[in-house]
Amino acid sequence: MQVPVGKERGAVGWGALLLVLALTCWCVQPVCAEDNPSGDTAPSKGPEVTPTPATQFEPVPDRWRIAQKAYPWYDPYNQNILKGDYPIWGQDIFLKLTGISRTSVDNFSAPVPSGASAAQPGSFGFFGNGNSVAFDQKFAIRGDLQKGSTAFKPFEWALTLEAAADINHLGVNENGVVSPDVVNGTSRTTGNVELQEGAIEIHLMDLSSRYDFVSLKVGRQPLNSDFRGLIFSDVNQGIRLFGSADGNRYQFNLAYFNQAEKGTNSGLNRFVLRDQQIVVANAYIQDSLFLGYQTEFSFIYDFDDGSKSGYTFDENGFLVRPDPVGVARPHNVEAYYLGWASEGHIDRINVSHAFYQALGHDTRSPIAGRAVDINGQLAFLELSLDQDWLRYQTSVFFTSGDDNPRGGQARGFDSILDNPRILGGEFSYWNRQSIRITDRGGVGLMQNDSFIPDLRSSHLEGQANFVNPGILIFNLGASAEVTQTLRAVANVNYIRFVDTQPLELLLKQPSIRNDVGVDMSLGFEFRPLLSNNIILKPFVAVFQPVAGFNDIFQANTLYQVGTDVVLVF
Repeated sequence: MQVPVGKERGAVGWGALLLVLALTCWCVQPVCAEDNPSGDTAPSKGPEVTPTPATQFEPVPDRWRIAQKAYPWYDPYNQNILKGDYPIWGQDIFLKLTGISRTSVDNFSAPVPSGASAAQPGSFGFFGNGNSVAFDQKFAIRGDLQKGSTAFKPFEWALTLEAAADINHLGVNENGVVSPDVVNGTSRTTGNVELQEGAIEIHLMDLSSRYDFVSLKVGRQPLNSDFRGLIFSDVNQGIRLFGSADGNRYQFNLAYFNQAEKGTNSGLNRFVLRDQQIVVANAYIQDSLFLGYQTEFSFIYDFDDGSKSGYTFDENGFLVRPDPVGVARPHNVEAYYLGWASEGHIDRINVSHAFYQALGHDTRSPIAGRAVDINGQLAFLELSLDQDWLRYQTSVFFTSGDDNPRGGQARGFDSILDNPRILGGEFSYWNRQSIRITDRGGVGLMQNDSFIPDLRSSHLEGQANFVNPGILIFNLGASAEVTQTLRAVANVNYIRFVDTQPLELLLKQPSIRNDVGVDMSLGFEFRPLLSNNIILKPFVAVFQPVAGFNDIFQANTLYQVGTDVVLVF
């Protein structure tokens, strides 16, 4: 019988395959039996096999040391026991040690009264030489000890300690700036060491299988009350209950702070209470209304008991509480903030906004000279668009002013301790510099790290003041990722007072106009290692005064140029 050609080839192919499999099993049988004996007395079949590196096993104490190489202790870019890459004790206790250096150098000009004892002989003008140099060097050593592997769930407990040292120098060209005593000259150098942070955090409970949690943190700790640092952004001593829900879609904070005094020149926490209580309650909702759009609702309470602290002078000898203007008597400020803010994007448009309503009572406003009820507002909106390596933005910032500074309502707006990241932030002249409006300390039209013209004595040590002119700022800006390591940020701000009546009353000067000036800034962020271990931030800014600012200071173009250098190990 004739067999079809296709079937004949198939039979031959199957036979060849069975032959190859049989020969393979016979050849490898001794090795398989040796590696996998059936029982303790199973005989070895075939020749003895010498172990190779591929078949040898070396036990390791935990999974973090698998394939570990020997790196020096001072290498922070590879596995390091001092950087929390694997446990320092047991299987889940980690230690992270961090060294931080921050250097700030500023060369700037600002209106400075020459005073009764001018530093330069023959100086008869009210405003003297405003060119100044400021240098600030901070060193910090931080230790974080925590229990738990935090890849998917919160750690069980954590202990944080951070000690900070500060050296700063200020050189000016007029007397009465570095100290109220003109004998102390025109320069000042100070330094101190403080415990900036010290807290313990405890994981209280899990709320779901997706590790939603509730934790408690007690001690000196940081808190930013909103996305952009508009009301309260500080490191201070308190208690905070926080957590998340629904797969981390919702987050919340409930915090109480009993504020410590700040170092006048260093800004570091001291071990002296300042009789100020702050409560912060906020809630965040991710993907609220739109995917990628996050909303926050907040309530903030500030009770600054000035009557208890009495007359308070800073480390340089200037009076900071109460404000040294008008009726300078100790008084209490009790303010409530109701806020709604957002951060995220709607389709291609990046959106950030904030609105705050301030209510409360001041037992004796120094400028009003009487008790006042607080009724102030803040509004902020920023829209930006990303196009390849560029981001274009426009924004507006508003705080209400008081059009009747002698009345029973304080309609201006003031923050508690803000650190705003808007309108050019740390590169902006209007935000970075402190512009004093009265001689020998007095009060400032502007404070360091704030856009609000609040007419208070000090950003860090003074009390909130709601009798002020308010501000309206229009912004155009752009940022560019020039390279992977270099980012450029440019902003132009047009600034106006909302109501100038508080300035007219304070300075006894009628008809101060509303237009303030144009603030133009350019800054760079350079990260040569593509990480935050080395950050260089050079900047330059020019402030061109116009009508209202010139009515007060009769100033020419003002400038700032400098750099911040951050080193983290």
